[in-house]
Amino acid sequence: MIKSFRDLEVYQESYKLMIIVHQKVKEFPIYEKMDLASQMRRGSKSIPANIAEGWAKRNHEKEFKKHLDIAIGSANEMEVHIETARDLIYLNKDFCEEILKRYNILGRKLFKLKKNWKTF
Repeated sequence: MIKSFRDLEVYQESYKLMIIVHQKVKEFPIYEKMDLASQMRRGSKSIPANIAEGWAKRNHEKEFKKHLDIAIGSANEMEVHIETARDLIYLNKDFCEEILKRYNILGRKLFKLKKNWKTF
């Protein structure tokens, strides 16, 4: 039974990914720490934060879905940032491919949750 946003699989996965991203961007060159690394930290935080905020408004279907839309957008944004970090050779290609796959799956699960959510 889902009692909290923390019980949602999409929250759990997005939180894990956020922690991974925060650890990895520490390895970026100094000149990227305030640019791409900062964007990645903010984007990765946005997903679990919007799931949590939307959960608080889950009795208002439109509001909950709005926050899920933002989370989906942030998951897509993270894919672009990870591809950028990969192509600029800031992160290992194999690592990026795995994280890209996880963000892609997360985005699809968020979309499915949004599509199937019903307020009772």
